[in-house]
Amino acid sequence: MIAALFVAEHGVYAGLPGVEVWGVSRDARLYDGPHPCVLHPPCQRWGRYWHGGPSAKVRRVKGDDDGCFASALASVRRWGGVLEHPEASAAWSTFGLMTPPRGGGWVSAGMSDPGWTCCVEQGHYGHRARKATWLYAVGVELPLLEW
Repeated sequence: MIAALFVAEHGVYAGLPGVEVWGVSRDARLYDGPHPCVLHPPCQRWGRYWHGGPSAKVRRVKGDDDGCFASALASVRRWGGVLEHPEASAAWSTFGLMTPPRGGGWVSAGMSDPGWTCCVEQGHYGHRARKATWLYAVGVELPLLEW
């Protein structure tokens, strides 16, 4: 069994055998195991347009995601799995994770950190755009990926 946290309730993980979906209605911040996770915490307040972009009418705060990223990080460290966030996510530096090399390859997430991090382009895996993405993995076999 795998827990898919911070995902769309009717998205790509829904209906897959052996996958427990934690969408908005279940509040993934409350996940208490025991399964390894695949995590997609909200990225809107951590990316390049955390402020909402040039046409934003509401002032936003960088990192203001109601504790979702912190919860996701705690879950993946406790239960194992893989966390995904957009390339250049400010969450990496905020939480002390090493920035992965753009050219690919797994690197240690930090001196005392249990995880590994890398940068992949989702275009190699069926996405229409290149979409550079950072992964953080703990307690899983690190696969060779198409960087």
